[in-house]
This record gives sequence, C-alpha cells and structure tokens, in this order.
Amino acid sequence: MKPRGPLMIEHRLIERMLKIVQVKIAAMRESGKADPVFIDTVVDFVRTYADRTHHGKEEDILFKLLAEKPMSETDRAIMRELLDEHVFGRNIVKALVAAKDDYLAGNGEAVAVIVQQLETLAKFYPEHIKKEDKVFFPSTEKLFSQEELDRLLRDFFEFDQRMIHEKYESVVAGLKE
Repeated sequence: MKPRGPLMIEHRLIERMLKIVQVKIAAMRESGKADPVFIDTVVDFVRTYADRTHHGKEEDILFKLLAEKPMSETDRAIMRELLDEHVFGRNIVKALVAAKDDYLAGNGEAVAVIVQQLETLAKFYPEHIKKEDKVFFPSTEKLFSQEELDRLLRDFFEFDQRMIHEKYESVVAGLKE
C-alpha cells in the first residue's frame, strides 16, 4: 500500500460522516431545533479524526517531508492551500461550537448559524478531499523513493497508534481540571 492509501481510506470515512451531517441539516431545518449531542459528536469527529488524526499525518509527517523535496511551484501552492483549508476547517468547528453554546443558552436563532456552519463543513470537505486525492497526492508521491514511501507508511501507522493515548490522556486531564 502507498502512503496515500490510508489517507484516502480516512477520506472515505469523513465523506460518510458528511452524508449523515447533510441528513441532520435537513432535520434541523424542518424542526427548527438543533441536536446538541449530535453537534458534539460531529465536533469530536472533526477535531479528533479529521483534523488531529488525518490532518496530523498530513501536516506533521507528509507535508514536512515534502517541504524538503524539489516540488513544483504548483504543488507548493496547492500544499499552502491545503494548509490554509485545514485552518479554515478548524475555524468552522469553532464557530459551530460557539453557535451550539448560544443555542444551549436559549438563543433559538442560533439554529440557523448551526445549520450554516454544518453546511459549510459539508460543502468544504468534499472539495478539499478531491484536491488531495485527485491532484496533490498523485503529483507529489512521485517525489519519494520506494524506501521513503515505505517509511511514510510506517510513520503514519505509528502516528495512529499514539492517537488513542493522546485522545484519552486529554479527556482525563480535562476531567481532572
């Protein structure tokens, strides 16, 4: 398996979550009510899985190695765009959390903001994923030797192994405070 394999598998799970989000958006529109538990689930999924786990492998491993490679200016520009898009996704989640908090504080109008943020998330990620899967990964993968590709795959695996511990150390630390 090539290193883009695990990343693309992760993309498929993110896409499945986004389909569920789209169904929930329709339900929220129809009812005029938000589901705070669902929102918390989406936030946890995006922050832990999509951002920290998936984007973590991209930013902390793949992009760092690519920065040392003789990339084309087009690929460098796409990598910068992808990094900016990762920040954009984090900001959507922050706005979603703020809107959920407003909703829980009694602001019924926050439902529209929640729906808007969920829609933005559901529209943003598929285009981001497409750019990585169809353009960036295939173009930049050829910059690595087979040995480097094998090492990337091992580094991704090790990164994933650490994530469960990091997640729950954070949970326990948060509860202790």
